[in-house]
Amino acid sequence: MRILVCGVGNVLRADDAFGVEVARRMEGMELPKGVKVIETGIGGMAIVQELQRGYDALIVVDCVDLGRPPGRVMMIVPDVIDVYAISLEERMDLLADIHLAKPERVFMLSRALGVLPAETVMVGFQPVDADTPGIPMSDLAEQAVDVAIAEILRHVDELRATDAERAAKP
Repeated sequence: MRILVCGVGNVLRADDAFGVEVARRMEGMELPKGVKVIETGIGGMAIVQELQRGYDALIVVDCVDLGRPPGRVMMIVPDVIDVYAISLEERMDLLADIHLAKPERVFMLSRALGVLPAETVMVGFQPVDADTPGIPMSDLAEQAVDVAIAEILRHVDELRATDAERAAKP
């Protein structure tokens, strides 16, 4: 099973650096076979390009404001827009930015290209501050990095176990 873990965010904007920091720490770890970690910053197109190599699962790590208490790490199953179900004008508005800085747009384009794995999740972090330029991540974000890594590895284990069960069935 091939699993892609992508850390995204803007390192110049406080807690928005969360996904990038998770990816950087994971890049230095010994990971299960078939797991690749990349850090794309705000360049979501790199995720789309990497997905074209063929993956069975995608885990995107990002700072996500869902109105939860700051510091919370969440597993999110994204709703992916079907570009063929929206108007041409809506497609142009949503996909005009070639950087695809928002994961939702990455998912949408990847799905349209037929490269988005069916097993796609986000590991999100509820920020304290994701907008202030030039300040470091909050203490809550720093503490949540290890929590997010543990959650990612737990999910990877689940994916691999499910894959092994499928392979064992006649």
